Amino acid sequence: MASGSVLIYEPDSAADARTYAEAVARDFPGLDVRVTSDHVEACQLATDAEVLIAKAQDVSAQLIAAAPKLDWIHALVSGTDHLNTLRLPPSLTVTSARGMHGPQMVELAILLMLALSRDLPRMLVHQQQSKWQRWAQPLLLGKTAVIVGVGSISGALATRCRAFGLRVVGVSSGRTEAAGFDEVQPRARLAELAARADFLILLVPYTQETHHLVDATVLAAMKKSAFVINIARGSVIDEGALIEALRTGRIAGAGLDVFASEPPAYDNPLWRMKNVIMTPHIGGMSDVYALQALPVLLHNLRAYLAGDRAAMQNVVKRAG
Repeated sequence: MASGSVLIYEPDSAADARTYAEAVARDFPGLDVRVTSDHVEACQLATDAEVLIAKAQDVSAQLIAAAPKLDWIHALVSGTDHLNTLRLPPSLTVTSARGMHGPQMVELAILLMLALSRDLPRMLVHQQQSKWQRWAQPLLLGKTAVIVGVGSISGALATRCRAFGLRVVGVSSGRTEAAGFDEVQPRARLAELAARADFLILLVPYTQETHHLVDATVLAAMKKSAFVINIARGSVIDEGALIEALRTGRIAGAGLDVFASEPPAYDNPLWRMKNVIMTPHIGGMSDVYALQALPVLLHNLRAYLAGDRAAMQNVVKRAG
């Protein structure tokens, strides 16, 4: 950096903000590191900032406008869709934290699979009612998980699923095989593959091509005993078609961490469906998030300061 500073903006966790700041200061002594959890203060501190470290969804148009020297944004999340809605300078480089969310995403998927198949919500209601009722508990063993999207997180999930005795089928637009999967099939066969699924798990990035990828046709192909689990993006699935499939018993249920609009409207039927488990977009969260994010952040900062942008990882947008 010729001049200027590194601005760390983390409004959700002052502790995480300190973790980032302390690690950067430790590895790069003498660097001008500024940290805040307040948006107004972030805009004030951004005047000389060449580097902005923040979650993509927290970067506002006002913050960009307040940082005329900004040269690089490192997003502390994997999804950077929000940045596409902002007018970013052509000279700006954007990198992300893609690849660090595997453990928490995998554990949430497994949690939803077990809770849905064993009907944990009903057990919790019975507990509140002091009601003792038992039923045969469905096993994951021998079931089929169809994972839409074949990447690093999907691979980790596939390995965990196989440990439970599931057969795992990947759905990809480009890959034909991947470690951890029993088979990988093309996206063009999605409806056919959905018909085989006991769990249809969505882990595909959201793009124009994946908008409403799971639509009424795909849902109609599924077994009535099957579950949909969406830990990707809300609009990967046609939410209206999903609600209808759940309402009519076309599928057994759904585990949803993401939604077309977040938070969902109060009158969204999903809130009150007994065959739905909703979580508040927590799939990427963990109690050690900052420690997970640090390796890529520090690597990229080292490359940036060395003037070697080609060595930076997870580049979403290149300067120029």
